[in-house]
Amino acid sequence: MATFEKCVDFLNAIGIQTLFREIEPGSFLPGLSIENGTIVVDVQQLQHPGDILHEAGHIAVVPAKDRSRLTASSIINRQNREAEEMMAIAWSYAVCIYLEIDPYFVFHAEGYRNGSDYIVESCGDNTYFGSSMLQEIGLTAGESKNSFFPNLKQWLRN
Repeated sequence: MATFEKCVDFLNAIGIQTLFREIEPGSFLPGLSIENGTIVVDVQQLQHPGDILHEAGHIAVVPAKDRSRLTASSIINRQNREAEEMMAIAWSYAVCIYLEIDPYFVFHAEGYRNGSDYIVESCGDNTYFGSSMLQEIGLTAGESKNSFFPNLKQWLRN
């Protein structure tokens, strides 16, 4: 759980709040939900602690004006949901590198439709499409494709 606690501390430090309490069973990711831009964690139901970074990625990549209204159920109805999904994946990979934790903490074998290896490898090679999208929304540190990812200059979209 030390890695999970490291993630929670990081999220709280960058402005993504976490709340620990019981949630109704049946959430998309067991033990996690998003309520008004806050990540809600039910530790009794939580199956994959690394999923917290992916959910945080959804919060991080939406425009700041939308962040406080974001919920688990509203993500699916967002106009740019596919792009935001790819950015959330790339963002969570960047956090893993920044925190020096194994990316497979997030990209575990039970998630990502058996695409975990592809995601980790393509993010590591700077070929994952979501990483270019992070550059487009102004989160990355550099101007060229080879220098910007996974280094982010800011963690939350303006």
